[in-house]
This record gives sequence, C-alpha cells and structure tokens, in this order.
Amino acid sequence: MSSESPHLGVLYEHPEWFGPLFAELDRRGIEYDRILATSLNFNPADGTASYALVLNRMSPSAYVRGHGHAIFASLAYLRHLEIMGVPVVNGADAFGLELSKTAQISLLSRLGMPHPCTRVINAPAQAVDAARHLAFPLLVKPNIGGSGAKIQRFDALKDLEAAVAGRVLDLGIDHTALVQEYHAPVRGSIVRVEVLDGRFLYAIRVFPNPSAGFNLCPADICQPNGTVAASPPVVLLPQPEKEPAASSSALDYCPVDLPRTNLRVEGYTPPQEIVAQVLRIAQAARIDVGGIEYLISERDGRLYFYDINVLSNFVTDAPRVVGFDPVPVFVDYLEKRAATGAAVARSS
Repeated sequence: MSSESPHLGVLYEHPEWFGPLFAELDRRGIEYDRILATSLNFNPADGTASYALVLNRMSPSAYVRGHGHAIFASLAYLRHLEIMGVPVVNGADAFGLELSKTAQISLLSRLGMPHPCTRVINAPAQAVDAARHLAFPLLVKPNIGGSGAKIQRFDALKDLEAAVAGRVLDLGIDHTALVQEYHAPVRGSIVRVEVLDGRFLYAIRVFPNPSAGFNLCPADICQPNGTVAASPPVVLLPQPEKEPAASSSALDYCPVDLPRTNLRVEGYTPPQEIVAQVLRIAQAARIDVGGIEYLISERDGRLYFYDINVLSNFVTDAPRVVGFDPVPVFVDYLEKRAATGAAVARSS
C-alpha cells in the first residue's frame, strides 16, 4: 500500500472479472492499487489512511476457486479500514450480508418484503425436521453461497431423507445452510435489478438454462473455475408485460452467477413500485452497488425477492442489452467518492 497521497484501492479475488473496470481506470489515468484478497498482509495497528477510497469487489464464491482463506480475511480488512476512517464502497456491513443468506432473509423479513420460506440448520441431520415445516420442492443451500455452489433441490421428503442418510448434504464452509421452498419462475425467467449509489442503474431478465444448475451470472466470465464459458450472442427481446405488485408470502428460485451457456438475457424495466422496493432493500443492506433478484412464482403468481448480491458483474454486451455501458458510470461514481475521501484526508 502506498503511504503517499491517498488514492483508490480495489480489493478483489478473481483474476479476470474486473478487466473492464481496471481498463476504464487506466484509460482515465486514475491512480489505484490492486489489493489481492488472496495475499492480504496488513498491520491492524496502522492508523494511517493510505486510501481515499477502497472498492470492495471480493466474492463469496472464492472458496469454489480454492480461495476460501480470503473471505474472512477480507472481512477483517474491511472492518480495519472502516475503523481507521477509510471510506469503503460496499463495506464490512454489506459484505457481511453477502456472506450470510440467513441474514438476507432476516433483512427481507424485517422490511416486510416477500421472501422464501426458510429454516436454518447447522447439521445435515436437521434438514429432515426443517423440511416438515415447508412445502416441497425445496432447496438446501449453503449460508455462504456464490455462483450457485452446492445448492441441492429435493422434490420429496424421501429424497431428502436419502440424501441425509447417504451423507451427501454439503452445508458449506461455515457449516450452516438454508432449507428453503423452491418455486419455478413464470416464463422460466428471473429479474435482476442493479443499483448504484441509491439509484436504479438497470435491470435484466435472465432465462436460466435448467440443466446448468443454479449459477446465473449474466457476465461471460462467471465460471466457478475461473474459465470463460463459450457464449452465444446475447439476445435483446421486447420487454414482457409488467409484474404484479409484491405481496407477502414465500418462495424461491436460487441463482445468480452462472455461465452463460444457452443463457438468454434481455433488458427490462421493472414497475416503479418494484424499483422502490429494491432501493429500500439496498439502502437497508448498506449496498453502494449491487444486484437484487426477484421472480414471479408459477405456483401462485406472486413476486418474491430471493437474493441480495453485493458483488455485481455487469451484464455482458451491456450497450446492446440495456442501452449503455455501466462501467464508465460506475467509475464516475468512484472518482467522485475518491475525490471526497482525498479532500477529507488532506484536511485531517
């Protein structure tokens, strides 16, 4: 870390996801440091503010790439920065929420937002009892997710009982998992709404490939193993009819972070009442930039929020899909916040 004039730091783990961001920073001549989360080394007693701003781009799915050791070290580093008074984009509170799907459901419940019926367990043997409070089909998903990793679907109690008996349930790296009701989405699609600085940025409708599991990232680069998926052209379709207003109940479809093999994506503008709900969630979650997902249930026609994403990989071919490139808009935001942070550092 530089001890000279404060500038921008970017905390990240994936070697390829943020190429467009780094390219835009380089194009503008913005001074920044790449802070690799897999090799953090910092002094927690260092009271100097080396950065005017730190952008947190750490992914909870790092463990599927052999980088699980970076997750909690990153959380500790973010808390250190904030204690030292360094401004952070998607700081420790937001990242902590990213690391807990349990906390996400709790937040949605507190806000009165429709969300999946859920039970939380910390031992595989508890899954069967938890399932007795829910309606099948259901999912068992690790509390610390990312890239749809380790999510399992069960259509009947006997299937879940067999999985428990066969010891095939994986509760993830914190040994905590959610047992949630699963509902297929109407027209086979989910909606992801991206927000930035308390404002609506864009939204997309994603048509998952049913055979590809639960990893639904609309960016080409979102392969769990770090490889790039072969990508068909993104298809921009007419916008479908409006969703019904949200209601209270429970449901789920579990995605967001998937290779775009046979994945269709289209630009979409949600109804204003849904955008308002998304912005309220983002504010409560203290998310500066991120994506919130919802779907309309095939079972009852109702809307349900099911995933809050602090890490956003902007949609591939964004100008064609959503009408503009979000990366320069994002860097505009970073420039302004970094300038403010630098001014505060100089005056202190």
